[in-house]
Amino acid sequence: MSLQEKVAVITGGSSGLGKAIAAEFVKRGVKTVINGRREQSLEDAAREIDPSGRNVRIVVGDVAAPQTAERLVREAVAHFGRIDTLVNNAGIFIAKPFTDYTEEDFDTVLSINLAGFFHVTQRAAAEMLKQGAGHIICITTSLVDQPIAGVPSVLASLTKGGLNAATKSLAIEYATKGIRVNAVAPGIIKTPMHAVETHDFLARLHPVGRMGEAEEIAEAVMYLETAGFVTGEILHVDGGQNAGR
Repeated sequence: MSLQEKVAVITGGSSGLGKAIAAEFVKRGVKTVINGRREQSLEDAAREIDPSGRNVRIVVGDVAAPQTAERLVREAVAHFGRIDTLVNNAGIFIAKPFTDYTEEDFDTVLSINLAGFFHVTQRAAAEMLKQGAGHIICITTSLVDQPIAGVPSVLASLTKGGLNAATKSLAIEYATKGIRVNAVAPGIIKTPMHAVETHDFLARLHPVGRMGEAEEIAEAVMYLETAGFVTGEILHVDGGQNAGR
């Protein structure tokens, strides 16, 4: 199947990595459904990505809610007829010393990073199984495999590490069913999440001496999308962080 025939669903698609990934898919002719919690931001992103309004649909809602996952998958199938690719991009990062995390922090991170993945992926995978083909991609973090002194990240590792493990487990479960499952583990990327005044410090956390660009994560996603013999892969796009410091 050519890219022009495919349909992609992307969570957290209103800004940052999700928006860049959606833009790359649409540029290559993939019909795309993006999800986010802020309606105006989603509408603005959709207009920027696809001024024609024909190839992008939006679904507003908290991805951690089963009802949102249901609407997201239903909208993709109803409007475009199928789901070929799911990008689990929605996520949250809270950097605090371990003993400073609150119960609210814990609940928030687990609901978005894990519950969101579970609800959307389960429903999208059911559609992929019907058609005998599909691709699931998770956006995780390089910190899972290579923590950095001075960047407390236990909740990120707890949740995104879980997604790395789930990626490999699902890849094996679906290996004979035409569904590939992969992940991209970014370093620290220039997105609205990071204030400009922190960029010099964050750049020095990468062996190559700079932060990543959102477009570089989108390129990694597109590589996995077209690499038919690759499944169960955790692709690090992190300026050498995973190799060590």
